[in-house]
Amino acid sequence: MPVILNILYTWPIVGVTTELKGANMPTITLPDNSQRNYDNELTVMQVSESIGPGLAKATLAGMVDDQLVDASYIIKKDSSLRIITERDSEGLEIIRHSCAHLMAQAVKELYPEAQVVIGPVIEDGFYYDYAYERGFTPEDLVKIEKKMQDLSNANLEITRSVKTRDEATVFFRDLGEEYKAEIIEGIPNNEKLSLYTQGDFTDLCRGPHVPTTGKVKSFKLMKLAGAYWRGDSNNEMLQRIYGTAWQNKKALKAYLNRLAEAEKRDHRKLAKKYDLFHFQEEAPGMVFWHPKGWTIYKLIERYVSVKMQMHGYQEIQTPQVVDQSLWERSGHWDKFRDDMFTTSSENRDYAIKPMNCPCHIQVFNQGLKSYRDLPLRLAEFGSCHRNEASGTLHGLMRARNFTQDDGHIFCTEAQIQNEVSNFIDMLFEVYRDFGFDEIIIKLSTRPEKRVGNDEDWDKAEKALELALNKKNIEWKLQPGEGAFYGPKIEFSLKDCIERVWQCGTIQVDFSMPGRLDATYVNEDSIKQTPVMLHRAIVGSMERFIGILIENYAGAFPVWLSPIQAVVVSITEKQSEYAKKVAENLKNQGFRVEVDLRNETIGLKIRDHAMQRVPYQIILGAREQDENMMAVRTRDGEDLGVMTFEKFIERLNNDVLNFSRNNSEE
Repeated sequence: MPVILNILYTWPIVGVTTELKGANMPTITLPDNSQRNYDNELTVMQVSESIGPGLAKATLAGMVDDQLVDASYIIKKDSSLRIITERDSEGLEIIRHSCAHLMAQAVKELYPEAQVVIGPVIEDGFYYDYAYERGFTPEDLVKIEKKMQDLSNANLEITRSVKTRDEATVFFRDLGEEYKAEIIEGIPNNEKLSLYTQGDFTDLCRGPHVPTTGKVKSFKLMKLAGAYWRGDSNNEMLQRIYGTAWQNKKALKAYLNRLAEAEKRDHRKLAKKYDLFHFQEEAPGMVFWHPKGWTIYKLIERYVSVKMQMHGYQEIQTPQVVDQSLWERSGHWDKFRDDMFTTSSENRDYAIKPMNCPCHIQVFNQGLKSYRDLPLRLAEFGSCHRNEASGTLHGLMRARNFTQDDGHIFCTEAQIQNEVSNFIDMLFEVYRDFGFDEIIIKLSTRPEKRVGNDEDWDKAEKALELALNKKNIEWKLQPGEGAFYGPKIEFSLKDCIERVWQCGTIQVDFSMPGRLDATYVNEDSIKQTPVMLHRAIVGSMERFIGILIENYAGAFPVWLSPIQAVVVSITEKQSEYAKKVAENLKNQGFRVEVDLRNETIGLKIRDHAMQRVPYQIILGAREQDENMMAVRTRDGEDLGVMTFEKFIERLNNDVLNFSRNNSEE
């Protein structure tokens, strides 16, 4: 229920009327700081019309004194105004929200017995839940989308009205919308509710909406799914229709093309094709790594381990199964109990660790620590388990068992900024080595529900902000999105098809060290609680590998390829020479296979090209006689005949360049 209410009522209610009273003479300040004076109060749309017909045509809504409102909203006093069009992020969200209503209207016209439930905006689109006696089919989606297009073409005016909670409850019950009435009953008595009407369809909504249905043109219904009422498996099953909506046909087409490309890159399909890993029902959400996939895993682990050592981290290992009492003291039991796997032995209750932080504090607590020991940087590739709902599992991207490249820095308040700065340097080094140059950074500050005092939060937020600003890098503020125990910086990377993946993070924690009795002796010989910085670079190892698989479409850079080169003999006569070349390459530390199959050379080349092996070494009579090798790339480029030493040099350069985007020759 709280989630639903947040969706429906996060913006203040704004009254709307079509009557203009001439009592007020507002001055409107526009984004360029220019001002316009008007003789009477007027709507956002009327302001747009006074500026120009082009702007009026493009207007979707307005931002009045930092409040997002409908285009019909009346400005009665001096105000700042930003006109919202499809070019604005707010405009796109309004289009999607309005499109959800357009879909609901289409469903009600086609299937009058269906009840509409909730329809929020989500990433790249929207969904709407329905209660209907039968399951919707793909054929129904085609009909619904056609009806939506008809309603869009009709260019129906969208109007807003306000009712009391009781009035709204009666209104929707009279329509047979019992779910909607139940939602309203959970809203406080004194709140007035906004309703939006288009044609014969009226829905409960916080708004704002586009002025007419004709403003929503570029959309597509994507898929069907089931969803429990209020997210509770004990409740009735609803039907969810997902859709996407964009500013124009070009943007919609680009999105659908990205989806098609993402489908081709699905890491689960590529894992099967390249024999990397699998899942099975006996261990849902847990990975069975195959030799090639595990090779990639260990390569990444080794790389990150070396990088951490270079930056002053000490690597540790902590238990998987820990007494429940530790999780109660750390605060995790109250917040994560439902997501934790538990077990018992000899009348003691245990939890399989969902995260590593409390265990790292136990290592810190061994032995008396002085301020001279700080900062103390501990790192672990910690295997964690979380009891994720089966419906949320998604290959490596959402698993029940995963490993975090987890690190915790124990430091003083004065050391926070410097430690954060050093971590950012390390993180950028790592991401660049994996081929990611575009990093999106967000600073999340104190949430409403939090622990600790405001003074500590002020210090922590200031330290994070200063660390970012001194790097002279762009970042965005996310007010109220911090963890309950402290603010955090999130680092997201953008892959080759413009998808954004949140991976790295650094979080300031004033709470847990004190809960678990962590102390150090300061300069005045007084015991003091250290600050704890939670940080991760790749985050979940499994998820990061999934990202890499999809980013490279299985064509891993040489340093990460499970097989870096395959030696292929043209005839049986080159078999011994092929074995010798392969052995020499292995002795140099490279991962090499040899193909001595009694097949045509064309078939062998095609097979290994399809497996995306970076290099093929083709050995015939000439190469054997001259002690040389003919080399081809997986893309079919013929590099010609070269010496063993020359090929080794090329391989070494590839490996030393990692995945850097400037490494291509």
